[in-house]
Amino acid sequence: MSLTEEELKKKLTPEQYRILREKGTEPAFTGKYVHNKGNGLYVCAACGNSLFDSKTKFDSGSGWPSFYDVVLKGNITLKDDLSLGMRRIEVTCSRCGSHLGHLFDNGPKPTGKRFCINSASLDFKKKVKD
Repeated sequence: MSLTEEELKKKLTPEQYRILREKGTEPAFTGKYVHNKGNGLYVCAACGNSLFDSKTKFDSGSGWPSFYDVVLKGNITLKDDLSLGMRRIEVTCSRCGSHLGHLFDNGPKPTGKRFCINSASLDFKKKVKD
């Protein structure tokens, strides 16, 4: 990644920095993309890496944007997360290492996966109609 931590602190809001770089989370149902129905691409707020297409977004009722698949498997990294006394799978951006959220096995078909992602870790790039 080309930005230093100091540059990221200047680029990101304090909440984004806490979530992306310090592995925080936003309160349920407070994120700006929870109810977003726009057609477009969700990218990493820290580095712009393409992460999720709006076509894979679904309402999980969890309070966070949820997706059943990623744009490209290589754009994310999955890591074991044993914090909070439970086993979860952390989702990070493969380009900059920023924390995005967690992956669960209770999503819809065709993958059965639920990428539960913080709105603050995302930027939305609306697709322009032709």
